[in-house]
Amino acid sequence: MIAQTEIIAGSLKHWTGRELLERADQEIGAPGEFAERVFRARFVLVSHGTEADPVLNYGNQAALVLWEMSWEELTRTPSRLTAEAPNREERARLLAAVTARGFIDDYSGIRISKSGRRFRIAQATVWNLIDQREKYCGQAAMFSRWEIL
Repeated sequence: MIAQTEIIAGSLKHWTGRELLERADQEIGAPGEFAERVFRARFVLVSHGTEADPVLNYGNQAALVLWEMSWEELTRTPSRLTAEAPNREERARLLAAVTARGFIDDYSGIRISKSGRRFRIAQATVWNLIDQREKYCGQAAMFSRWEIL
């Protein structure tokens, strides 16, 4: 979880120049503490890997609550299943645009939780994940605005 958090944060900084969280005091910003702060943050943060049918490999506490899943459930879920079937084509277009450009800001769309509860996300940032050698390793999404439908 610590390594994935660092990849997510480093990739966001690479593409957008923004910090995932302000590291107010670099001494306190040890990787484990930073990962814990990200996990407990009020915004939703998820990521998936590079499988043919990408599987979620990270979700912070806000994501687990919103999608009504445990860590174990979330990290076994193909990311396409976070959208209803009619919205999956639109989601695929979004991810292709992110792949081509590196990131997008201000994405909005309908998602669905494990129980079938629908919600609209707004002003999401979606970006490519790259490791320290700048090798592509998935995509992440972050948002603070959502509305239960």
